[in-house]
Amino acid sequence: MLDHLPDGFTALVTGAGGGIGSAMVEALLDSPRVGQLLVVSRTERFHDDERVTPLKVDITTKEGIDAVARVLQGRPLHLLFNAVGTLHDHEQGVAPEKRLEQFDVSAFTRVMHVNAATPLRLLTALNGSLKGSHPCIVASLSARVGSIGDNGFGGWYSYRASKAAHNMLMKTAAIELARLNEQMIVLCLHPGTTDTALSQPFQARVPKDKLFTPAFVAGRLLTVIDQRRPEDTGSFWDWAGEPIEW
Repeated sequence: MLDHLPDGFTALVTGAGGGIGSAMVEALLDSPRVGQLLVVSRTERFHDDERVTPLKVDITTKEGIDAVARVLQGRPLHLLFNAVGTLHDHEQGVAPEKRLEQFDVSAFTRVMHVNAATPLRLLTALNGSLKGSHPCIVASLSARVGSIGDNGFGGWYSYRASKAAHNMLMKTAAIELARLNEQMIVLCLHPGTTDTALSQPFQARVPKDKLFTPAFVAGRLLTVIDQRRPEDTGSFWDWAGEPIEW
């Protein structure tokens, strides 16, 4: 698993309280090659594995991101898996729009902040741990609906825009980070429709064979990540290992 990385590598998973993030933590811990795993979530996470360093913070805030950076203190980071994202939030008044008149600027701002700005702010804060000469992979969850070329149905204005912005920001960061670390790989990943709280309100029309378990998705994404090399940095892939157009 992740042969590009050295034995005893250091990994960081954000959004570890969600379905995919939690499953990714378990998948990584199944490998003896992981040396340290920093698990970031807004809720308390308990693990009896001594390799785990849990951190209860809100990664969408500057305070939360700074707390993560303090733990690493500029030490080399080999894998950053970002699973932070939002599609609907009743308390914040966020829901995917079906029609133009449902568009709300405050909801749009919140979705853009979580899905696009937060992953980039994280890279900014951890720049000292990413640059250097060590192998490093940044894998950030995106969504196929963020593809402009693949948009044939419309709707979901805020979510689509936030994931398109996410992809542009990751692509742009990939170019800069490649100058700071020749072994850097930055990837945008589409996990497919996964049985999590994020997709739960929208699962009714999803065929059973297209609704994946978080464990299945984590395994597939690790396989996709493992197949990438530095020349693939700044690219967009789905869970099956197929490239997605921007």
